Amino acid sequence: MTDYSQFAEPHSEEDRLVRRIDLERLPRHIAVIMDGNGRWARERRLPRVAGHRSGISAVRETVEMCARLGVDVLTLYAFSQENWKRPPAEVTTLMSLLREYVRKELDTLLKNDIRFSVIGHLEDLPASAQRELGRAVEKTSANKGLQFNIALSYGGRTEIVDACRALLRENVDPDEVTTEMFAGKLYTAGQPDPDLLIRTSGELRISNFLLWQIAYAEIWVTETLWPDFRRAHLFEAVIDFQRRERRYGGLSRGKEKDPVVVRS
Repeated sequence: MTDYSQFAEPHSEEDRLVRRIDLERLPRHIAVIMDGNGRWARERRLPRVAGHRSGISAVRETVEMCARLGVDVLTLYAFSQENWKRPPAEVTTLMSLLREYVRKELDTLLKNDIRFSVIGHLEDLPASAQRELGRAVEKTSANKGLQFNIALSYGGRTEIVDACRALLRENVDPDEVTTEMFAGKLYTAGQPDPDLLIRTSGELRISNFLLWQIAYAEIWVTETLWPDFRRAHLFEAVIDFQRRERRYGGLSRGKEKDPVVVRS
């Protein structure tokens, strides 16, 4: 029998939600576009950094809950290549918060058997951030639980170009290239593609995130701003995911092809 107390307080709204989840049909890989930190701060007349700092709590709860549920992979979009265009002071603060998060959460990652990795151009980050991230990657490399990816200085188009370059360097015959071979050159090589893509703040964009990998992902958008995202929202996303019929371009089992309707 499942011990639901590990997910939420008994008789709470979160408890009611998580009991609706079929734990045998979880998405293997959840990807999240964390959006709305700046808007959250602006609505409260606070500096943007306050939104970024508050968003750390949402990261912590999402990682912890995915690990408890038994999700295989979680990928969080933390900093895009385009984000380097932001004011230098904001970028510096973001890098500082990143180092602080990794340093403080390392023991929790180890305790919960979470394997941490970075996807993107890590070399673009300040040396101090690279060292902190590299240490966490090394320390958690033997863990067998949740694979937690954080996308930093990441761009989906750049990832695809990098994969093409890798194949070219190996002098692979163009006629021999397969989708599986190409996927093996992506930053997420060896991991299942996202089944569920979550975006906060209500925006209907994928923002150059995992362009190859999300080809068949189910997309769930919430108006909730990232700093306010909590386990209840994660549960709602998984419940909605499990309601959907995933056909991968095919037809529902036992259904005839839909008739063609011609409109004048």
